[in-house]
Amino acid sequence: MSGFFDKWRIPLLYTAMALLLLAVGFGQSWTVMLAILNLGLISAVMALGVNIQWGYAGLFNVGIMGFAALGGLGVVLTAMPPVPAAWSAGGINLGLAALVIVGTIALALFVRERLPGLRGPATLIIVFAGYVVMRFFLDPASEAIEAVNSASEGYLGGLGLPVLIGWPVGGLFAAGAAYIVGKIALGLRSDYLAIATLGISEIIIAVIKNEDWLSRGVKNVTGLPRPVPYERDLQAEQWIIDLAARFETDVQTSSAIVVRLEYALLFAAVLGILMWLSQRALHSPWGRMMRAIRDNRDAAEAMGKDVTRRHLQVFVMGSAVVGIGGAMLTTLDGQFTPSSYNPLRYTFLIWVMVIAGGSGNNWGSILGAFLIWYVWVMAEPLGSGLMNLLTAGMDADNGLRTHLLDGAAHMRPFLMGLILLLVLRFAPRGLIPERSGR
Repeated sequence: MSGFFDKWRIPLLYTAMALLLLAVGFGQSWTVMLAILNLGLISAVMALGVNIQWGYAGLFNVGIMGFAALGGLGVVLTAMPPVPAAWSAGGINLGLAALVIVGTIALALFVRERLPGLRGPATLIIVFAGYVVMRFFLDPASEAIEAVNSASEGYLGGLGLPVLIGWPVGGLFAAGAAYIVGKIALGLRSDYLAIATLGISEIIIAVIKNEDWLSRGVKNVTGLPRPVPYERDLQAEQWIIDLAARFETDVQTSSAIVVRLEYALLFAAVLGILMWLSQRALHSPWGRMMRAIRDNRDAAEAMGKDVTRRHLQVFVMGSAVVGIGGAMLTTLDGQFTPSSYNPLRYTFLIWVMVIAGGSGNNWGSILGAFLIWYVWVMAEPLGSGLMNLLTAGMDADNGLRTHLLDGAAHMRPFLMGLILLLVLRFAPRGLIPERSGR
């Protein structure tokens, strides 16, 4: 029996996950089921990116939140229309600030190459001087830009391109940040790498929150373009009216289901492409080399492998995938909300998905994403129902009953911690473990 389950583990577990989703559709509503499915697909993309870093190479990245936010920023800067008045008010000074940044980097690299004996002090002096000059131009530019119709704009806007272009752009933003982080931090030990990525993630979020000229900060960017039609536009279509009549539902519900289905198809297509590429990479000579480095770094170095360079490659690749997931999430929400990025949702939860599903196995990471997101969504209503059942015989003013009902709202983090502990104790390799000997 055990051999049968091991042979059919992946189809059986995915079938069970599909049945759980169908139960929500039949038991609650199909709009809720599709909402869970869409966010599960996005979470699967992010989990896949983390698995590329951790499962392939053993890199402990705790800065997932920052790379997801950069993906969302890529959508804003790509798809939103530009604000001409803002460009007129601060565009020149902003361009000069950008030139100062480029010049500072170029000068620092030149000095580091030509003056190796003074590399450290000279670099610090150049960077400090460049920062002062950059702020001289950036501060008046940002003030002028943020003063332009600050209630609804107050930022530069984007390029006005199709929103789907923002998904790979978001991946490129995350990859660029990962390259900079990797050049600095990948030489560190794993625990120090975790601390570094966590700190840099918080810095990214702080910059996005406070630089209003770039993304409106905590004022949020709303009204992002959509790759699918709006529900209100579909409700006037005859085929939607016929569909609603056929299934004996209202037009609003039918249009909402169609829109969510279209999102699901888009997200599934992206996940399918990334999964195919990840599997090809995993089973290629490059993937075998990465796992050899992960399992025994010293032996790989002794064989002449450039471990730091390979780690940089996989760190950039995984962060790019996380950035694409962040761009997809911002598109689904229809707004960019920097204050919503928190480590619990965008770092800890993704790590639980990877660990529960099975690190080192792409199929396991995707399954873990769907399962953990399903539990995350269903924990609060099921927790409230359980507490109501347990306290049914108590008086309405009973202190214990009140305490238990109030505590139902905290079932989500409790269940995540419990699942993580149970997995680490009874299935440390996850639901779909990495295959050995491949």
